[in-house]
Amino acid sequence: MHGPRKAEIMTKPKPAPLPSGTAVGGYRVISKIAVGGFGVVYLAEDEQQRHVALKEYLPASLAERAEGELAPFVPPEKLPLYRLGLKSFFEEGRALGQISHPGVVSVLNFFRANETVYMVMNYLEGDTLQEFILIARDLKREKVLRESTIRSLFDEILRGLRVVHQHKMLHLDIKPANIFITNDNRAVLLDFGAARDVLNKQGEFTRPMYTPGFAAPEMYRRDNAVGPWTDIYSIGATIYACMCGAPPLEVPRRLEDDELDRHLERQRDVYSDGLIEVVRWCMALDARERPQSVFALQRELGRESGRRPNRRSISSRGRDPRGPLPEAQR
Repeated sequence: MHGPRKAEIMTKPKPAPLPSGTAVGGYRVISKIAVGGFGVVYLAEDEQQRHVALKEYLPASLAERAEGELAPFVPPEKLPLYRLGLKSFFEEGRALGQISHPGVVSVLNFFRANETVYMVMNYLEGDTLQEFILIARDLKREKVLRESTIRSLFDEILRGLRVVHQHKMLHLDIKPANIFITNDNRAVLLDFGAARDVLNKQGEFTRPMYTPGFAAPEMYRRDNAVGPWTDIYSIGATIYACMCGAPPLEVPRRLEDDELDRHLERQRDVYSDGLIEVVRWCMALDARERPQSVFALQRELGRESGRRPNRRSISSRGRDPRGPLPEAQR
């Protein structure tokens, strides 16, 4: 009895993506770019045949969709959760649509169709910071990324994050996979699927899923307040990944035996004391001991600011910068 039922659960198909050529809301789907837990991202084109990224709300745990269908099917017992997520996705699109900054992915449009919601974003070409870290790490270089590159790259990222916070939003899932380095040398914050208007609505906040190693301690507990300091922890963890080539230990393990200092000490001969102290400051387990605002962190990181990051400075650690990139925005 148990064997077949277990197999049935494990082989449950994911909702089928929209087929190439599907018209939705004035856009035409070209191909699927990526599938995540909460939706599908497509390469599409608008009526002027300009490329856009089209993100569809389609949570795999709540919705089903057969090949060739447009509207998802949601079992009745899952409808309340599905609708809550739909409302949140729509509100996030509206909030992000108000932000215009080169360091934040642009939401051009959002609309309802096929009993779900779609978010239209500018289509970026390049690669994620995670890809550069992995390639540089595989080459076993002493420095995964150069310090001047790290400082200037994160100065640019923090400019975008500061604008997000000024709009009373948090990202809550900053990590190398959600930072995009474009072909025209911009660092862009991606995937605000976890973003919430939480600074004014703490009581209504539902905690999103978090990424181990990059999530602050308060993300693990409902009774701890999240705020700008929560994103700042993730910034510190992401800088750590740029230095060490791997994510830091996740919070539960740090609470048992915090080896952060030991790992950072190994970087003393590679990176400056100032950069190491910035990471230590951002990643304090006590939220009150971290920078309380992006501005405070920018000021400290800028003490030895380097030049503006570009794909050549990042790529030179891992691949020929003149060569083609393997994928567009995922």
